[in-house]
Amino acid sequence: MTAMRMLLGALAFAATIVHGSVHAGQVQTLYTSPAHQRIQAFAQDGELLAWFEPNATKCNAVWVWQLGSEKVQLPSQEPSDHNVTCKWQVYASSPVGLALASNAGSAAVLWTLRESASPALRFDYVLGTTVADPKERRFQQVAHARQGAGLWLGGVAGGDGSLVYAVVQVEYHDQVACLSTPKAPHACDLEVTGGGGVYRVVGRQPPLPIKGAGPAVAVATSGDDVAYVPATSTSVPDGEPLASASVPVEIRDVHSGSLVASVAPEGTPLAVGLSNSVLALLTRTPAGLVLSWYAKSSGKIVHAVSVAPTTSAELAVGTSAIVYRVGRAIRAVDLRTGKIRALAKAAATPIGLSIAGDRVAWAENIAGRGRIRAVTIAP
Repeated sequence: MTAMRMLLGALAFAATIVHGSVHAGQVQTLYTSPAHQRIQAFAQDGELLAWFEPNATKCNAVWVWQLGSEKVQLPSQEPSDHNVTCKWQVYASSPVGLALASNAGSAAVLWTLRESASPALRFDYVLGTTVADPKERRFQQVAHARQGAGLWLGGVAGGDGSLVYAVVQVEYHDQVACLSTPKAPHACDLEVTGGGGVYRVVGRQPPLPIKGAGPAVAVATSGDDVAYVPATSTSVPDGEPLASASVPVEIRDVHSGSLVASVAPEGTPLAVGLSNSVLALLTRTPAGLVLSWYAKSSGKIVHAVSVAPTTSAELAVGTSAIVYRVGRAIRAVDLRTGKIRALAKAAATPIGLSIAGDRVAWAENIAGRGRIRAVTIAP
């Protein structure tokens, strides 16, 4: 049996495991890694799970698993395939982005690795592969100076057949004048330029820019749509791209780039989530953090609730709820009523908190081992 058939041939059995044997509200451990192997990143899409598992002695790997079937290790480790992921030095604090997409019997993964050993530059590599063609593909090397000038990675996202990532270009207001002596006033100020954008990854093709989508600091996908938070300014002194309360968050079709909806945020966006009917934003306002959601069809606000000031800047949107976390506490907001309820408390900081249907899942690292846990939202 091929890897593809092993991965995608057990949908009915997977549904039985996830939904039939676990009561709503009961936390279940779906996977525990071998000893001394943590999980660095996690994602899910429908019945598929994926995670990045570092291994200092053998080979780092991205695992893709349809529950109830065999796990598939990616990317290919054949010597001729030039796999840079295998021996990449991944520390416990190293950021790794991960996105997963399944559609029409295929599964694709996108991940990022950061190289910060250089004293002058910071690199983010955007890599990916598919189960059908597991050879690693290096899509882009995103690099900027430690002072901020250059390209910044704006995040990755995936689901329902779409994989995307964002890039922001930051440059000096006047580089020539900045290098002169004496320096001209404000010449060394860092600014977001028109460079960069939001890119779609399809198989092994070069990244495809999504028309109309400019530089972004956060992205989210649902089906053929992508939502992105535009980069509008930079922080001082490192030049990190930032969002603004005065610039709309847009939803665009990933194929044509046509505008689906435009949303005016209630504050400065910190995180974005998207479903087939709702755009969610976590924003910072003068009154505190606010979680708002909008109708995807019109961009009009549906509801808004205040959340704890320590809420993490990550959202996951399902058919009936928005999921977020405050420290290790995992919470859900009902899309109809706006009521907030506690779902679970992770044993360690949740990694890749996400929702698929009524299943909320995340990864966590305990006593040197990674594990994947899930809880079903009660109706």
